[in-house]
Amino acid sequence: MSDELIELEEEEFTSQLTMPVLKRIGTLLKPHWKWVAGFFVTIALVSGLDAYFTFLSKQFIDQGITLGNKERLMSLATIYGGLIVIQAGAVFTFIYLAGVLGERIQYDLRKMLFNHLQELSLSYYAQNAVGRMIARVTSDTGRVSDLLTWGIVDTTWAVMNIISSTIFMLIINWRLALIVFTIIPVMIWIAVEFRKRILDQYRISRRANSKITGAFNENFQGTRVVKALGREDENTREFQGLTSTMYHASYRAAWLSALFLPTVQLIAALALGFIVGYGGLQIDLRLMTIGGIQAFVSYLTFMMWPIQDLARVYSEMQHSIASAERIFKLVDTPPEVHNREGAVAAKTLLGEIEFEHVDFFYEDRKPVLTDFTLKVNPGEMIALVGPTGGGKSTIVNLLCRFYEPCNGMIRINGLDYMDYKLESIHNKIGIVLQTPHLFSGTVRENIRYGRLEASDADVEEAAKIAGAHDFIVTLEKGYEQNVGESGNLLSVGQKQLISLARAALARPELFIMDEATSSVDTLTEARIQKGMEALMEGRTSFVIAHRLSTIRRANRILVIEEGRIAEQGTHAELLKLRGHYYRLYTQQFRHQLEVQYGVSDDETSDVLKGSEVLANESVAAD
Repeated sequence: MSDELIELEEEEFTSQLTMPVLKRIGTLLKPHWKWVAGFFVTIALVSGLDAYFTFLSKQFIDQGITLGNKERLMSLATIYGGLIVIQAGAVFTFIYLAGVLGERIQYDLRKMLFNHLQELSLSYYAQNAVGRMIARVTSDTGRVSDLLTWGIVDTTWAVMNIISSTIFMLIINWRLALIVFTIIPVMIWIAVEFRKRILDQYRISRRANSKITGAFNENFQGTRVVKALGREDENTREFQGLTSTMYHASYRAAWLSALFLPTVQLIAALALGFIVGYGGLQIDLRLMTIGGIQAFVSYLTFMMWPIQDLARVYSEMQHSIASAERIFKLVDTPPEVHNREGAVAAKTLLGEIEFEHVDFFYEDRKPVLTDFTLKVNPGEMIALVGPTGGGKSTIVNLLCRFYEPCNGMIRINGLDYMDYKLESIHNKIGIVLQTPHLFSGTVRENIRYGRLEASDADVEEAAKIAGAHDFIVTLEKGYEQNVGESGNLLSVGQKQLISLARAALARPELFIMDEATSSVDTLTEARIQKGMEALMEGRTSFVIAHRLSTIRRANRILVIEEGRIAEQGTHAELLKLRGHYYRLYTQQFRHQLEVQYGVSDDETSDVLKGSEVLANESVAAD
């Protein structure tokens, strides 16, 4: 996911620390409560010891150094050394616990999201960018994990330091402590206000940066158009405006950041000056010691830095809360296609398939299929042809139940297919897509993806059925050859043959080919065609094709236009009609002759008349 998209999403969410969100985030800690309890105990111990060490330093000065009492010094040194060892163990423990807790929470979140993404319908993926989903599983889970671990570390440490410092200051001199405490609200107000203003400027800067990234992208990709229309000067002015906005916002953020620390230091210095002055008077009255003044100074420092940390953590928590909201929004998204209550497993898909008056539309509610009716007999090969956007892929998507009809019904073996369990339908369907997708790994692993328990012999037999075995054995490592990311080390045709083998290994009862030969050469097309015929034997199959030569043997060819069946019949029958299919076929045939052989229109017409006769004779012979 690009930084631009992440930044835009951050601007989309301006959530505050709402209790419902925090409570839901807190539920993520429940399975790990033992780790959380151990973490809080150890961090409280570390913070308490930090405060006590300062109190020990007071005793070093007052009871040892000032009085010259060596025995007391040795005793205090021994106590100090023992507590240091204990604190070191506690520091190791709470850092270890926080690290493991963070990884466990992140693991739980990613597992939860990944499992839910597997359940979501195809419509969700069609409507949402892949980059957004990746951001949920990666950056957003990381932010929530950080909030629940290191955010808690910083917050707990800061609160514990303030509490422990307060307790010891009250023990040393409660009057001076109460006066010092009046400074704390001022410090908190200053820290929060500075952080808020700095964050506002960073948001403006990020928003401008997103626009700059978009401007870069558009200008680089559209360089030819920019130069052709003479837009260079105008684009430069627009870009300068964007960079100026980002510069001024970043400048103000830097100025506020630079001003924040000196302001805090100034207030801290005034407080320290007051402590030293007032403490000196208390010494004269024997109400305060030198060690007590030193301890007060240290405790004030302990309180100042945690207040700044709390302001920083608060601003960071805004982003974590936004990430949590995005995660919960995804988790709460129900799959549009899901099992009905009482759904049963489909025993077979080899029976009759029937579309009954099916209507379908996507989110824009523009009709894709209208009153679509079709009856398919067992073992029949149905070819779908027609113009782009006519509804061919939608028919297949509905059949696979990636989507469900908006109106009407699809029956399999006489039963509404929504009464079958989704997985039982998907397990019996084999699909080969126009752009085959291979996973990183070996050829054998990609074929076995169709049936994980298959043996090596089964894998090779499936490859032979699909016509992929011959090219696989010529690879350097044969079936153990790595295909690269998305199969980029193989040609399109080789990937298509492997995807055919994968489908063959799955032993589907219903077979679907979606433009499987549109991106390959004639020789590879012939190999794929041979593999297709082997796979389709004895199975009901649907083939979407633009190359009409691949579907001449189909039992029925359906011409789909504007969501309806414009024509149907065999190849020969449709040619005789001289209708939609005839025009598609002749246009494609004419184009092929002109491109490959330079044949004229008149010559093409003569060839077409002869091809119709040959087509009729070949179909009759079959």
